[in-house]
Amino acid sequence: MTYYRRNYKKKTETKIAKVNSDAKLRIIPLGGCGEIGKNMTAIEYGDDILIVDCGVMFPDAEMVGIDLVIPDISYLVENQAKIRGVAITHAHEDHIGALPYVIPQLKVPIYCTKLAKGLISVKMKARDKAEYHVISPGSGFTAGCFKVEFFPVCHSIPDAVGMIINTPIGSIVHTGDFKIDYTPASGAPTDLSKLAQAGNQGVLLLMSDSTYAETPGYTPSESVVGFSIERIMSHAEGRVIITTFASLISRMQQIVDAAARNNRKVFFIGRSMLDNSRIGMELGYLKDPKKVIGTMEDLPKTPKNRVVVVTTGSQGEPTSGLVRIANQAYRQLRIVKGDTVIISASPIPGNEGLVNRTIDTLFKLGADVYHGTSAGVHVHGHASQEELKLILSLVKPKFFVPVHGEYRHLSAHAKLANAICVPPERSFILSNGDVLELDREKGQVVGKVTSGNVYVDGLSVGDVGGIILRNRKMLSRDGIVVAIVTVNSQTGEMAARPDIVTRGFIDVVESKDLVEGSKDILEKAIIKAVRLPVDHDFLEEVIKSALDKYFYENTKRRPMIMPVVVQV
Repeated sequence: MTYYRRNYKKKTETKIAKVNSDAKLRIIPLGGCGEIGKNMTAIEYGDDILIVDCGVMFPDAEMVGIDLVIPDISYLVENQAKIRGVAITHAHEDHIGALPYVIPQLKVPIYCTKLAKGLISVKMKARDKAEYHVISPGSGFTAGCFKVEFFPVCHSIPDAVGMIINTPIGSIVHTGDFKIDYTPASGAPTDLSKLAQAGNQGVLLLMSDSTYAETPGYTPSESVVGFSIERIMSHAEGRVIITTFASLISRMQQIVDAAARNNRKVFFIGRSMLDNSRIGMELGYLKDPKKVIGTMEDLPKTPKNRVVVVTTGSQGEPTSGLVRIANQAYRQLRIVKGDTVIISASPIPGNEGLVNRTIDTLFKLGADVYHGTSAGVHVHGHASQEELKLILSLVKPKFFVPVHGEYRHLSAHAKLANAICVPPERSFILSNGDVLELDREKGQVVGKVTSGNVYVDGLSVGDVGGIILRNRKMLSRDGIVVAIVTVNSQTGEMAARPDIVTRGFIDVVESKDLVEGSKDILEKAIIKAVRLPVDHDFLEEVIKSALDKYFYENTKRRPMIMPVVVQV
């Protein structure tokens, strides 16, 4: 039996599945629990699943050659018929970046705010068309047995929301990424009255942002950044070059406003920066009343003391705008003495080395560089401890699950909850893939589903696994040796002296004795291993074993060894 219920504040109708009174509520994180990024959670009750967020994680140093990391959605593919939609909290990469890879497989609707739809559409343009439902903060929708209301939260991007998800056994409050900022650069402050109202009505489960749960006190207001950027800009003698995340529309607005007050023109560089600024302008989130935003054709003609460049590269990405400018590889813009560079972002863990290298290069070229919180040019968009405590006090949940953070962040947040209102037995620190089952009175982790990393490498999605990554690390560390051995197919004996080719291991000219010695070792090993008919696999193992031992004894290094057996 099925029936229909009208979405409140909307004219459309959504199909609602019959509620199973014996079912339990299941919380299944597929990403974002134990790591920064890749945020994705499945909320399941009976025959209905609602997905919250669908993000990517950027690769660390161990993931050689990988472009992006997305969640493993095997469980969702197996249960595709149950999925009623994906609800998006905000349009940062770690919450929407996996949608182009996931939606074509699941083919389910996306529920999001207007700005999120615009930024997601840019990503989805080369993929299958998606079904969007634009939900304004303060409005809601129904999806299966779930009735969801978006409420505004303050974050480092406009139109960020948290969610109150009403289920058959109680309500869930999911904060999304948030902080409590009473003077936000754009958008509304976090709706504390809505959270207090939900708390008074009774909340079964709170799922709350843990990214800065180790940081005491309060997160500074976004307005601080606007003041700092304008102060630096007003004293700059030459060009001002600012890098930040391309999704920080509110930061773009602060830059445009500061440029207007200092009689400067703004130029955007970088594909994602250009795309997002265009979407922000089209949707009204980025305003330019003084017409200070210019085109790249105007940049060479604009006096240096009237130029503001906004570019990608806040994380030191090798192909980004700022890094190309720093390396003097950007034809239209070269750093000269008198330029001012503002890095208005914090390095994502693992990117510190890339960012520091870029900063050093900029200083060497004569630029004045402002970076870090000490310069006042960036504040993070996540709640610190006192704000997290306030949310816990307002919501007063029966159960608590910290989300969005590495294990130490989740643990610190759980301790805060234990001190405020949730006893340890009702607080659950989950890992990706854990299945938490809740009823009205108790909860427990009952199992685990398939989870983990799926690697995006160019056009390849999921084809790169642990073996390939290990091989890449070996290649990057110790290089490669190709051993070419020719054998007589009739006798199994060697038909010629082995040939050794190396890349990234040793200098063949300077290490001639080592190479010749390896050929001698191979000859001896193959003479001992002669058998008929010629067994390629056996000979390859003999070659690998002999060369691995020889090279390690003489160099203490283990290059990748690729045997090539040729029969004549």
